[in-house]
Amino acid sequence: MALRENRVNKQVVKKNPKAGRLLIGIAAFFILTSSVQAGPALDNCAAQAASPYEEGFEEIGTTLREMNLSDAIRACNIAVSQEPNEIQAHAWLGRALWNDKQAERAFEHLRAGADAGNLLAMTTLGNMLIDGDGVEADPARGAQMLREAAEAGFATAQNSYGLALDFGDGVEQNFVEAARWYRRAAINGFPRAMTNMGLMYEDGLGVDQDYVAATAWFERAVEKNDPSGQVNLGRMLDRGLAGKVDYERAVELYEMASEQGNLFGLNNLGLMYEMGRGVEQNFEKAVGLYMQAADQGLPLGKYNLALSYISGEGVKPDVARAIELYMEAANQGHALSQYNLGVIYVEGEIVERDYSEGFRWTQMAADQQNANAQNNMGYLLENGFGVEEDLDSAVQWFELAAAQGNELAIEALQRINSAQASKGPVGKAK
Repeated sequence: MALRENRVNKQVVKKNPKAGRLLIGIAAFFILTSSVQAGPALDNCAAQAASPYEEGFEEIGTTLREMNLSDAIRACNIAVSQEPNEIQAHAWLGRALWNDKQAERAFEHLRAGADAGNLLAMTTLGNMLIDGDGVEADPARGAQMLREAAEAGFATAQNSYGLALDFGDGVEQNFVEAARWYRRAAINGFPRAMTNMGLMYEDGLGVDQDYVAATAWFERAVEKNDPSGQVNLGRMLDRGLAGKVDYERAVELYEMASEQGNLFGLNNLGLMYEMGRGVEQNFEKAVGLYMQAADQGLPLGKYNLALSYISGEGVKPDVARAIELYMEAANQGHALSQYNLGVIYVEGEIVERDYSEGFRWTQMAADQQNANAQNNMGYLLENGFGVEEDLDSAVQWFELAAAQGNELAIEALQRINSAQASKGPVGKAK
């Protein structure tokens, strides 16, 4: 059977580098006047595109999410044209262009700022080089830029350099160092780093696993209005991971994140309505929330919406649409969508049975350490469904699944071992 994801409502912020590098919070807005001179032009650019983590701009800086892109780009274009040698103007224009997904245009301005040692430009360009965003990827150079800006005390760079260490982007993976840089960024007031510290404590990466400490860091992020902190604290309360279940507050937190456009908040709120946790059960509202998340590209939202189309809870059953959603999410690398597609094609109950297609999707999920998929790989290989029969390979997959506690895999290994033992040793033929 296709299963709903066990940790469906976890937002792993630190494992999404681009999301982890976003600044989300409260911003101050200023109106660009129609006629400006050189000095006021730079001030207007700063008001529209400076970061609140730049020294001297803590009060007027704006976060990426709150930035008015058209106003910021217009103001900073004027500033650059009037003061072409002003490095900050180039850094702010580059930041605005990058935030508007104009990475190639942003590059020249950010490079000018980075070459002059501007910390904001170095950080933004460092992230671009790691991700290959609008430039040829150069993770090592990007990580070096981030480290230099981080060592200079720039909180945004400290968080991003923590991410580089966390995932081995351009540097050797080092969870202890990643946690150290997240902590520095958090102490310097960077909300996303507070959430990332919470996740390090939750997973026991670079620090001792401690759900209470994780919850405390998520609480700090929530105080800074970080939507990722809201989602993850909601999840801790929803699941009782810190010893307390509080569905009502979890719902409030998911709503807060949703209002800021956080897709995991939308998805998780949908799950609360589907399950009737902290709110009156409402399948139609759950589907509506899943749709919002799915329409904006969240694989998890697509996965849950697909399950709704198959079950017909809150929406008219539509197997074809469910398969489309599974395909979209699976092609985005979502392991449970891959697993469910494998099950669907192997079972042949809602689509025509196709063992080869089932094997292909199952292997994708198994390669992502999905225990159920690993067990199913053993089953398919043992029986030669969709692939040539191979008992040795089947046993290897069963062992991987069993190591994760999969009961079916454990039973399969016991059965295979018993069958082989019953044959006894083979003597010499006469």
